Amino acid sequence: MTAANKPARRRSLATRLMLVASLWSVAALAVAGFILVELFRDTVERGLDSQLEVYQKAIIGAMAPSDGETINRPENLGEPRFSLPLSGWYWTIADWPEWKLVYASGSLVGDPLLVPPLPFGQRTGGGFATGPGGEELRVSQRIISFDGKSYLIAVGGKTEGLRKDLAAFTEQVVLTLSVFGIGLIAAIFVQVRFGLLPIRRMQQSLAAVRDGEAEQIDENVPRELAPLAIELNALIRSNAEIVERARTHVGNLAHALKTPLSVISNEANANGGDAFAQKVAEQAQLMRTQVDHHLERARQAAQRRVIGVATPVEPTLARLMRAMSRIHGDRGLAFSAELDPVVRFRGEQQDLEELAGNLIDNACKWARTRVDLKVTLIASAPDERALLEIIVEDDGPGLTEEQRREAVKRGRRLDESVPGTGLGLSIVADLAALYGGRFELAAAGIGGLRAKLVLPAAAG
Repeated sequence: MTAANKPARRRSLATRLMLVASLWSVAALAVAGFILVELFRDTVERGLDSQLEVYQKAIIGAMAPSDGETINRPENLGEPRFSLPLSGWYWTIADWPEWKLVYASGSLVGDPLLVPPLPFGQRTGGGFATGPGGEELRVSQRIISFDGKSYLIAVGGKTEGLRKDLAAFTEQVVLTLSVFGIGLIAAIFVQVRFGLLPIRRMQQSLAAVRDGEAEQIDENVPRELAPLAIELNALIRSNAEIVERARTHVGNLAHALKTPLSVISNEANANGGDAFAQKVAEQAQLMRTQVDHHLERARQAAQRRVIGVATPVEPTLARLMRAMSRIHGDRGLAFSAELDPVVRFRGEQQDLEELAGNLIDNACKWARTRVDLKVTLIASAPDERALLEIIVEDDGPGLTEEQRREAVKRGRRLDESVPGTGLGLSIVADLAALYGGRFELAAAGIGGLRAKLVLPAAAG
């Protein structure tokens, strides 16, 4: 098979549907997971900001001056971590805008709390900063005034707990969405397989029709596929009607032509001594031969279009071999046959009999002592059609390469002493071509001619 004749690599509809749905599901779950993590991050940050604002308000309440002039140092905010050295929780009070430190929490142990500057014109703010111990802090700032003097109050808390909560939540989200994604992909697989099951059943029904196991496709299919099944059955019925009409026309034409030719031949033979009559008789016989050939070819073409016909090979060829052994029994030929009982020909029995019969009969005419027949199923790729191979060999004189080419031409007889019309091998070649097969002649391993016939095989 050439590269041009090789079938294109078929794409699976089920694979395409599952791939697209799976990719979309994975992308959607990834986006959903990202959104969930960001929402959780925003929630925990706002929770920490709210906690810092509570401490900030407590500091403002505690520092309110009792004498109306000097602010008080906040002592007890209900949070012992503000007193533990480098605990990660800090507060400072500084003059504004001089940034001169007034009071600081004991946890700072004399180190400054570096906070980001407030945007111009704003009196509150927040964000992230680095603490004295190098840890990341979440900071809340506010500017307040007492008796015309402004102070900047900054409260910070470490984000270590926030990061741990966020990492734990992210891990849970990834695990949960991964399990959900695997389940979703499995559900998509089942859904696609279940959804395409009617198409697979229709394919099997069509294969049964093609192999001769059923006469029409099962129309009990889902509503979306019912029109296709109905149209295919209509096509099968139309094909059968066309074949029947073609056979009727072939028969009518045969009767219409053969009768006048018989009259012409009889009249010519009645005047056998006349040179003109002999010429007429010769040409009438040639016309009869040509008519037989073309009518046979037309019949073969009609039969080739029959859908759903399959013929078991083993009983048909075994019957032919028995018939040939009786016909040529006086020559003492030895017959051997290797027939695979599971092989079936995708075509009509009479065509198989004509194809193999011509080859076996031709081998018997030329064989000296033996005729061998072998039928095998040719291995093929899953996406290619199945083929069977019929090989007939004899131990006769054989043919040269030039003679083998001439032998398959219509009406050519290489030896006039052997009876026949010269149409046998040409009919085999034509009929094999009509079935999409091929016919080859070669030298046989046992010394004579080897005829190989490759035909379409039906499913076993």
